[in-house]
Amino acid sequence: MKISFWKTFYIKPNEIGILYHRSDFKKILQPGTYTYFGWHWQVTTFDLNQPEAKIENLELLLQNHSSELQQYLTVVRTAFNQAALVRLGQNWLSISPNQLRAFWRGFIEVETHLFNLEETLEIPAEFVQKLRGISLAGIQKIQISEYEIGLLYVQNNFIQPLEPGDYAFWCFDRVVSVRNFSRILPNPSFPLEDVLIERHPDFVSAYCETVQLQNQQVAIVRYQGKVISILAPCSRKLFWQGVEVEVIDISNDAKLPSRLVAELVSGLPEALSLSRNSLHICEVPTQHVGLLYINQEFQTQLQPGKHAWWLFGRSLQTEVFDLRYSTLEVSGQDILSKDKVPLRLNLTAGFRILDPLRAKNGLSDIISYLYKELQFALRGAVGERSLDALLEDKGAIDKSVSDYIRQKIADYGIEIDSVGVKDIILPGEIKTILSKVVEAEKAAQANVVRRREETAATRSMLNTAKVMEDNPVALRLKELEVLERIAEKIEKIQVNGSLDSILTDLIQINRQPT
Repeated sequence: MKISFWKTFYIKPNEIGILYHRSDFKKILQPGTYTYFGWHWQVTTFDLNQPEAKIENLELLLQNHSSELQQYLTVVRTAFNQAALVRLGQNWLSISPNQLRAFWRGFIEVETHLFNLEETLEIPAEFVQKLRGISLAGIQKIQISEYEIGLLYVQNNFIQPLEPGDYAFWCFDRVVSVRNFSRILPNPSFPLEDVLIERHPDFVSAYCETVQLQNQQVAIVRYQGKVISILAPCSRKLFWQGVEVEVIDISNDAKLPSRLVAELVSGLPEALSLSRNSLHICEVPTQHVGLLYINQEFQTQLQPGKHAWWLFGRSLQTEVFDLRYSTLEVSGQDILSKDKVPLRLNLTAGFRILDPLRAKNGLSDIISYLYKELQFALRGAVGERSLDALLEDKGAIDKSVSDYIRQKIADYGIEIDSVGVKDIILPGEIKTILSKVVEAEKAAQANVVRRREETAATRSMLNTAKVMEDNPVALRLKELEVLERIAEKIEKIQVNGSLDSILTDLIQINRQPT
């Protein structure tokens, strides 16, 4: 057997090789055929279509053979504070800090760019455009629309504002975030506003309007003429520049002037919604009056209209009283009369409040007080009278109740206009008894009338008989009247003889016994 001590290697046109002898680097082999004497020769080939040179022990090789390797390699080395972008033909690659990467020269165009992360995390705009549509590790892309502004935070610390446009930032080993805020909305909710005000005055002065209020101040913030915010005392708030701020001192007078009442209370629903938790609102209708109490102390009476006060630092109460006449119904009162007859009565009282302050200071609940006193008065008036007396004179109840209630309310600024019992409802059995009594009374009255009429009729007949006895002609006329009545009931009469004989025969017929 013939033993050969020669080794032949073939490097393809799209490859490159590294020649080793006993694991020691010797040279770079270009495409072609190579023959070496000995057993210890080795070649590692690399496909140039994969531009990154993934060479073992690259760091050691560069230390010992740097000049020769760099003829064929583009070496990218990043420090702890560096990152790199590498263009491989039409593709891009990002390299994180503390990395050593190598790429073959010549076959595919290689372009490298180093970035110092301590100077800035922002990738220059020309690279942002080149990286559009490409997702790379360690790079965060941000888009700020034309109506927005962005706030850049690194590790939750504010860095800078971002105007509309496209941005990219290195985010290796750190949290990079951008919070977008609309410039259309003038009252953004900035995170940690106090930190922005205290530690980033340049940003605040360039973009924002700061509202800082003292203990007895409130502020109304408007944008394009509309109320967008109401700030309480001691508030501090940031708004975009362009807002109008009205600061109001409420130390002496918390009441809103009419112009602010019209704007905040009677104006747009949005303004009322914003001010609802900041204002005490009282609407006094016509024919009414209001009472204002601040910190439990009476202040003044309120005339008809809308009134509003700032709530901050004070307790406000208002109460509205109707000055018109009102009615109070005391219904369904079950009461025993003096003769122990159970009755149900309904009472109506008309009243009005003349002095609301006296009524409020003297009575905790005006309506309840009137209702109870009317109850007591009605029970007293009914309980001291019998049923007959009540039915004969219901006005006595009205007068008794009226006198009683007027005396009770004399010191409370209330006027009673009228008191009247509407209904007296009797139990069913009492109704039956009364019906029988009324029926008997009416029957007796009818009997008296009948007897009176009969007496009068008899007296009239006696007078008629006396007239006929003394006057034969009148008697004959009466006889003719009787004949006429009989004739009305007979269809045919045959007369034989004279009329005188007929009358005589009729008289005789009447005298015959039946």
